[in-house]
Amino acid sequence: MKKGFVALLLGLAIIVLLSPAIVGRFAERSMDENLDWAATESQEVVVTSQGFDRGWFSSAGQHRIALRDGELRGAFLAILGDVGSAELPVLIVDTRLDHGLVPLASIARDKGTLMPGLGSAVSTLHLEFENGDQIDVPGTIYSEVGLTGKLSSNYVLTGGSFDLHGETANWGDTDIVVTTNPNNGHVDFHGSLASLSLMSPMDRVDIESIEFSGNRRQTPFGFAVTDVDIDVASVAALGQDTAESFGPFSLHTKTDVGGDRLSMDTSLRLENTPLGNLGNSAIAIDVELTDVDGLAAGNIADAFRQLQASGNSEDFMFVVEDDLKRLLAAGFELSVDKLDISMPMGPVTARIHITLDESSSNSFAWTSALLDLDASVELSVPADLFDLIAADNPEVHGAVGLGYVRKNGDFYELEAAFDKGLLTVNGAPMALPIPGLR
Repeated sequence: MKKGFVALLLGLAIIVLLSPAIVGRFAERSMDENLDWAATESQEVVVTSQGFDRGWFSSAGQHRIALRDGELRGAFLAILGDVGSAELPVLIVDTRLDHGLVPLASIARDKGTLMPGLGSAVSTLHLEFENGDQIDVPGTIYSEVGLTGKLSSNYVLTGGSFDLHGETANWGDTDIVVTTNPNNGHVDFHGSLASLSLMSPMDRVDIESIEFSGNRRQTPFGFAVTDVDIDVASVAALGQDTAESFGPFSLHTKTDVGGDRLSMDTSLRLENTPLGNLGNSAIAIDVELTDVDGLAAGNIADAFRQLQASGNSEDFMFVVEDDLKRLLAAGFELSVDKLDISMPMGPVTARIHITLDESSSNSFAWTSALLDLDASVELSVPADLFDLIAADNPEVHGAVGLGYVRKNGDFYELEAAFDKGLLTVNGAPMALPIPGLR
């Protein structure tokens, strides 16, 4: 019995002491695979490994992350265009990786762990500019490489401030966790930021309490979908002659994939929104899109990206015509269950519902699609707001005279329906000059 116990202890010692050198190689490969996968997903990021200095229990390495020419790089250049450089800085990531099935070397540092895995890492960041100057990026990234290659990274930043070229950023405590799995393409994320202030000599933006969570995953249709929940307490923008603020703000989106169909729900809430002379308002929007042909939607989105990149967006309808017909022939349902704007003059409300029945894609025709369409719109606008709009747009009164809009007490209303080729507005049928429709 004692011999067996000693053998067990010896076996555990071998795992603990010898596994780091072996597992270190797998951990290094796993981190590179995650970074390469992330760069491939974004298509605008270049990740270059500067190599690992591999030790027995710990390794050290560096990665350089840069942006290719594209929309993201163009947006950053527009923001940083006043710093006198035509090139963006490169992000340098220095990483210490404590490896082993039981990463003993990590215990001596913050967020060390004895949880089994391929490794435990800590990374620091800095920016390298075109002239070779470097600036440390506040915060630290703590990462865990799981046995299956899943990488979980926790960015931790304590409150502080940062100055760059006459501009200042102040922030509160920040905690962000991103988990990537290159085996299935899933990304899960969640985090919080207590506060953020961006200041320049000319203006200032203050954001209070950001919380977010979500995930990104691949679909069988050649593109990824993202679920996200964002809640922001308030946003304030101060300029030399302006001062505006709004909040709280929330955005929630969810996408479901079932077979060859795609469905999405979106909910938006925005309180205390300044609308100029109309005063502060509250906005609430709920939109649901159901049973969209996923492959057709993916082909249309891919064609749009390619044409946008080539500058030939005017050919869009010609290029996507077949996929657009397939998407419409498959049918779908779109519902704007809530579009409410609460303002001092009174509430503006709208409801929209569109259903397109499934039909044969081989015999699809635009007129037959209209015959398969069922749609309704309900709109209510306060009379004071309607009169204000009509004062600057006299033709709006014509809509009342033609019966498109009718007054009901303190509101102007519109109720329209389109059912199998028949259009009614406020209960009155109206002829459509489209061949093939009754």
